[in-house]
Amino acid sequence: MRWLIPFLLLASALMAADNTAEFDVHAASRFARLALACVHQEYPNKIAHVLNSDADVAPPRSLTPAFYGCFDWHSSVHGHWMLVRLARTFPSADFAAPAKAAVKQSLTPESIAAEVAYLKGKGRASFERPYGLAWLMQLGQELREWDDPDAKQLAANLKPLEDAAKERLSDWLPKLTNPIRIGEHNQTAFSFGLLIDAARDSGDKTFEELLVKKTREFYAGDRNCPLAYEPSGEDFLSPCLAEADVMRRVMTQAEFAHWLSEFLPQIPRNGRADWLTPAVSMDPSDPKLAHLDGLNLSRAWMLEGIASALPANDKRLASIRGAAAAHREKGLAAVTGEHYEGGHWLGSFAVYLVTKRGISNK
Repeated sequence: MRWLIPFLLLASALMAADNTAEFDVHAASRFARLALACVHQEYPNKIAHVLNSDADVAPPRSLTPAFYGCFDWHSSVHGHWMLVRLARTFPSADFAAPAKAAVKQSLTPESIAAEVAYLKGKGRASFERPYGLAWLMQLGQELREWDDPDAKQLAANLKPLEDAAKERLSDWLPKLTNPIRIGEHNQTAFSFGLLIDAARDSGDKTFEELLVKKTREFYAGDRNCPLAYEPSGEDFLSPCLAEADVMRRVMTQAEFAHWLSEFLPQIPRNGRADWLTPAVSMDPSDPKLAHLDGLNLSRAWMLEGIASALPANDKRLASIRGAAAAHREKGLAAVTGEHYEGGHWLGSFAVYLVTKRGISNK
């Protein structure tokens, strides 16, 4: 029976790891506090702002009165998304009422009207396109799916800004001739995934069909993605994995499994998890170097998304899930809130991962 002891110890360790990684109300509370601390914290603030005249010189709370906190506009948007996601997931938690109150404070009709006017302002055609606008659509999706009267009202309040964002994206997409393959905000694959999910939730077939058409046009013929070139030094998104994660949304299971074989032939079929190792941020207080902590979180959820779309007997699953677990552990350990440079946004990525937002339909 001696041979059995190492296996029992291994099983025990794996069970302990699973329990440690379990997402419960205590973990949710820690993430909620990060967003509650920043959604109405105006400074420090990094604005991407085109000045048309002296009249455009104003503090962030005047320029974009709904989403002025959390250092920048897109982080404020997905900070609000996180509060909604957590309050919806844990409605009886101590943080649920403050979370809902914070979102209600932001998403007033008056503030959203000002956001719409800002988005449509001269010289702002590329404002937060596509990353911030994709997260905005995710916020709308989260509110619509929440069976709560306040959430329904907040969704109605937000709709004019969603409509303006959708109009902006619908005008841009037909003119976009090539995908954007970088590992930061402008990347198209990641945002297309968020947008497709939101379009399907809202029942907007026209917008969904446009997104699916561009996704296939951009990526269906891709082969041998150079995963060895990743990550770049400031990535928080993987160009290769994000592409696979969006393609699993627009292909049948069989079609995706075949496409993935040609797109990422590097994925082992022997269960090895070290084919993709987590990134290391040498200075989490540096706002760009902290991106690598987010990369581990986004890689983890993309790998889980890829695995969810493959057949149950696919020989790559063990290696994909093993790499996902390693990135999940490394990424979640970095969400401490110690440094505002990462604390203002990493919590949103962590919640997207642990609640399986990109996989779950609820």
